Amino acid sequence: MRKTLSALVALAMLLGMVSLAAAEAADEVELNVMMSFPRYMEQWEAYAQQFQEKMLLEQNVKVTVNIEMPSSDQYDSLLQARLAGDDAPDLYTLHCNNLGLYNKAGHLTDLSAQPLADKLYPDIKTAVSIDGKVLAVPLESMAWGVLYNKDIFEACELAVPRTLTELRRACEVLTENEYTPFMLAFQEQWVPQLMTALTLGGLVSGEKGDWLDRMYTDEASYEEVREIFDVITLIMQNGTARAMEEGSQQGAADFAVGKAAMFVQGTWAASTIMEANPDMRLGVLALPVNDDIGCTRVNLSTSTVLAVYPETPEMEMALAFANYVLDDADSSALFESCGFNPLATCHDYPAAFWVEDASAYVAEGYAYRDLVLPSAVTDEQGKLLQELYVGTVTVDEIIETLDATFQNANKLN
Repeated sequence: MRKTLSALVALAMLLGMVSLAAAEAADEVELNVMMSFPRYMEQWEAYAQQFQEKMLLEQNVKVTVNIEMPSSDQYDSLLQARLAGDDAPDLYTLHCNNLGLYNKAGHLTDLSAQPLADKLYPDIKTAVSIDGKVLAVPLESMAWGVLYNKDIFEACELAVPRTLTELRRACEVLTENEYTPFMLAFQEQWVPQLMTALTLGGLVSGEKGDWLDRMYTDEASYEEVREIFDVITLIMQNGTARAMEEGSQQGAADFAVGKAAMFVQGTWAASTIMEANPDMRLGVLALPVNDDIGCTRVNLSTSTVLAVYPETPEMEMALAFANYVLDDADSSALFESCGFNPLATCHDYPAAFWVEDASAYVAEGYAYRDLVLPSAVTDEQGKLLQELYVGTVTVDEIIETLDATFQNANKLN
């Protein structure tokens, strides 16, 4: 009897130990996150590691976050292929302008009930919402234009140009003083596309207010905004050599060490620039389109956002990661390290000093909201400007192609 009782006690203890071990063993979850800005890979990998540690400590869940960052030129096509197949990422970034398109396709999760939604500043919340539903986590919100080297401008006694005539004169003065006016880094097509973004944004906001609406009804043409190519040509003619051999990262590093006075690149490049030259006095100016100062504007936008795929098998953890992006304790350090502007109540860090220049344009009313163009048109603009630089297309051919691309996009919608 005693032996039997002892055996039962031993068995109970063994079962208890097994049960305790099972309880202490962490659950395992794998998250796949696809993002469109490889320049921030280091920051996001570190943040993913923090999230993994947080989940293990607080929820006893062993999370593995796999971050994939294809090149910017390949990102959209790869993402669309993944979403169309059976290999969709659990979370992914997209441009805020494409929220409507992805929502219509059923690729977005409603985040309105998540804690992150109540942290967003009102204007930012509106930008990432459709029909009152918050559909993505905003990441990049900024005012941007042309980056410039304040030391070079001061050495040449140049004021910031506000008209195309003044910009032409600035190029002449810089050249006379043996400075190259513009850094050109056109290896990736999204970089030259920034020139069309700024020039079209300024012109449409300043003078051609109904142009975009009429483009969507096939009642307008790029011929009406042909003058944007005047400043684009000026930039190309006054830029660094071998632009097609230079990528955006190398271009930013070369700009940082004084190889050009201006760079048509957003403030998202500031981290690379300041890393290459921590003492650089970096400034932001609005790109003139013509001699109407009302068309000289900076872009004020919410660009990259993070979405949760609605059919992810790891919805609970995907939502946890989305909320962690705006974590009260850790989000500020992430956003500051990436050079993003504060956009939620959890952010308590100051904006970078070079943001002040762009913010001054906003305060004066010289800013425009992102133009919502079909993604096919945006892609075509970048590719065609690469071809314009190497001389394989003319402006007339660009106008014809862009009109046709816009009309084809209208038919698909």
